[in-house]
Amino acid sequence: MAKYLVETYYTCTFKVNHYLDDINETELKNLEKRDDGKFEVLDVKLDNRKTKSLDPNNNKVIENKKVDLVSETNQTTPQNKENIIASLNKSSERGGRRFGMPDRRKGYIQKATIGDHKVYLHTGEYEDGKIGEIFIDTSKEGELVKALMNNFAIAVSLGLQYGVPLDEYISAFVGTKFEPSGKVHGNDRILSASSILDYIFRELAISYQNREDLAHTPSIGGNDANSVDEQRI
Repeated sequence: MAKYLVETYYTCTFKVNHYLDDINETELKNLEKRDDGKFEVLDVKLDNRKTKSLDPNNNKVIENKKVDLVSETNQTTPQNKENIIASLNKSSERGGRRFGMPDRRKGYIQKATIGDHKVYLHTGEYEDGKIGEIFIDTSKEGELVKALMNNFAIAVSLGLQYGVPLDEYISAFVGTKFEPSGKVHGNDRILSASSILDYIFRELAISYQNREDLAHTPSIGGNDANSVDEQRI
């Protein structure tokens, strides 16, 4: 598993294109509220870089502030800037498009027990190893709760296929509190959870984002895990 998280900050200059049927004061005032604009990145500048240890016992943060090295990097590697701009513009073009799952896909099934409730998490992956869908099965729940969990999983899967980053779901649902909660059995990385959603997105964060800070135990078989993660990256 990865030991460090490197965060790189960029300053971007971009433009947003809106196509309007009419030009008037009301339309112009509402442009910033609209989400149907297509942006195009014009320039990217490396601004800052932070390195964080994923070891929960080591909170040291190494921060590279704005220094002359930034300008040197921009001058010596113009290809990097072009690649970043192309990647961002490609992401913009993807907006509003759904990338469906392949007919035959890989993934895994994780069984765990929260309290006395069994939870089965199924994942589906794209050919590059990125997650594209989830299914959640529970026991000892009524038909209403099961239906809600199934439809919640469908909603998350659709979001992933439309380009919503997994990080957004992790930030939103890790730490949510409702029953069932308590000790987790059957997962060697997560020992307790404050809810089913807290457990689900901790598991996904550890498996697909190398979020060791959300795990309760260290990784077992580091070399094998690292090779799997490198294939997914």
